Amino acid sequence: MVDTHAHLGVCEPADGELVADARRAGVRRILTVGLDEGSNREAIGTTEAQEGVFASVGRHPNSASGFDDAAAADIEELAGHERVRAIGETGLDYYRDSSPRDAQRAAFAAQIGIARRTGLPLVIHLRDQPRTSDAMDEAFGTLAAEAGGVTVILHCCSVPPGRVGEAVEHGWYCSFAGNVTYPKSDELRETARLVPEELLLVETDSPFLAPQSVRGKPNQPANVVEVAEVVAAERGVPYGELERSVEANAARVFGW
Repeated sequence: MVDTHAHLGVCEPADGELVADARRAGVRRILTVGLDEGSNREAIGTTEAQEGVFASVGRHPNSASGFDDAAAADIEELAGHERVRAIGETGLDYYRDSSPRDAQRAAFAAQIGIARRTGLPLVIHLRDQPRTSDAMDEAFGTLAAEAGGVTVILHCCSVPPGRVGEAVEHGWYCSFAGNVTYPKSDELRETARLVPEELLLVETDSPFLAPQSVRGKPNQPANVVEVAEVVAAERGVPYGELERSVEANAARVFGW
């Protein structure tokens, strides 16, 4: 199995311990994701020290304040590192709204451009206020208009079943995290069932969103196995079959 989205630098155990625990659980590859200039460099440093770990570099929407041409140029320069395999996470977060929406939009558009120029996939963060879809509506429109030809990954996929067809139509990958295991996440599990095999990924978003068996505790990449088990059960396929599909998809997307 693989964990296609983690933040090793935010996790409490040392990187080496996290990677060793993941390997014992059968997790062969991890994408550790930067959130800003400092954590982007930390992520790259981790890839240099830990076998099987690769990085994504970008500016999270919650940290989009002050994003400018220099910040964009810094991300694009880091993208040239041999262990960097994606851009982001970027997108829109209208739940916390901790950065002005115009700043989020600017950072989002810039990172779409970086992904296009570098040929790297783009990791998307989307979060809305309860019972609204403003961020999703706007981000889907932006991606449809500006990200043609860019490989798009909807990280911690929260797309409702009635809209997942839009993502599928554009060929966007849908990556499911620990919240797909929660008892009340019936709609999210339905979405996980509807995503075509060739567009399916799984992740932990460590240290956040620990799956049900360890809910409330810090998450770690080893727990992606539980996420995958739940997705496999929902799709009615053996775990080994889902594992092969996810690993093949991740290898195609991240080139690892």
